[in-house]
Amino acid sequence: MTPPLSPARERTVLWLLALTQFTVIMDYMVMMPLAPQLMRAFAIDPTAVSGVVSAYAWCAGLSGLLAATFIDRFDRKRMMLAMFFLFTLSNLACALSPNFATLLLSRAFAGLTGGVMSAMIMAIIGDLIPVHRRGAATGIVMTSFSIAAIAGVPIGVTLAAHFGWQSPFYLLVVLSLLIWIAAARVLPSLTAHLARKAPLSEVLPNLIGLFRVPRHLGAFLLSGVNMMTAMLVIPFISPVLVENLGVQPVQITYVYLAGGVATLFSARRVGVLADRYGKHKVYRYIALFSVLPLLFMTHMPQLPLYGVILFFPFFMMAISGRNIPMQALMTTISDPARRGAFLSANSAVQQLGSGLGALLGGVLLKTDGAGHITGYGVNGWLAAGLTLFTVMWVGQVHGASPPDTAIARKAA
Repeated sequence: MTPPLSPARERTVLWLLALTQFTVIMDYMVMMPLAPQLMRAFAIDPTAVSGVVSAYAWCAGLSGLLAATFIDRFDRKRMMLAMFFLFTLSNLACALSPNFATLLLSRAFAGLTGGVMSAMIMAIIGDLIPVHRRGAATGIVMTSFSIAAIAGVPIGVTLAAHFGWQSPFYLLVVLSLLIWIAAARVLPSLTAHLARKAPLSEVLPNLIGLFRVPRHLGAFLLSGVNMMTAMLVIPFISPVLVENLGVQPVQITYVYLAGGVATLFSARRVGVLADRYGKHKVYRYIALFSVLPLLFMTHMPQLPLYGVILFFPFFMMAISGRNIPMQALMTTISDPARRGAFLSANSAVQQLGSGLGALLGGVLLKTDGAGHITGYGVNGWLAAGLTLFTVMWVGQVHGASPPDTAIARKAA
């Protein structure tokens, strides 16, 4: 077993993981409010924007699936640092892209690295944190979403408005290098799982075996559909606000800032609630509530800017909040020896779900003669229906590994 960290060291590691995840989320999120600028810079339509988002997601899914074959064969710290460095290079490639084709390839490279990093972060949480405290730990790491919305996206959008769409990616390169240096100093070496390392001849059979375990398949379905519902809506928020409601691109900053501030307060509380009342129950309630903001977002009437700003926190808290108990639940599904592989495969499924949602959402949208985006309401109804499915399906997702179960019983 991995030796327990002191409470202070544990908090430091969790916040460092949150900052690492922040760079991944900001890299992903900033593409969405930049959509109007990218559409003008490269003369592309919303479908092409969804293609960029999908390219990241598909490649992140592919890399997560491939990582499942080797992620449990290395020290988690070394693996994290290696992938983080490659992720930093991908952002530099995005910033230097001279045309849309190069940007598309750079986003694919970012997906290949970012997908593995997300799985690594969750695997580290699973190795370091007992199951009865993983909801709270996941809540801390998921504040990265809030930080990205509060600071990352607004600063990125503001920089893009004044210095060009490339500037957020240059900022990410600098931030990533600083966080990489801190991670190299702070993250502990995690090698306990290597004692159960499978021979190379068993790697591919073990990967296939992940998809033969019923409780794994149930978890994969929940993860994939949950992410798909969000990505049917999120990538198109900025284009719809700009083209349909007349919000200026620079004003998108205030919208995301309001949502980010709200989730900064809600994320950790949701994690604590998941530990206290159960991950399944908390997921059900938040996912069920999320149907309302999903439908309002996709059927929004003509509102002044302050109306959009007042509504957006409810949307962000609901969409980000349901991910916290779900991610914490995922760390309990597999046994520790295969936790990294399972979470990599799960990350792949999530990214594939994201890619499918963004791609399908883009296909359903059209631009009319007046330049308005139509069909967004269909995306909302589809997302709402799939969300209701996850509310019912989450009850089928069970199965803590024996060591984790023992810890949970002892804590109880």
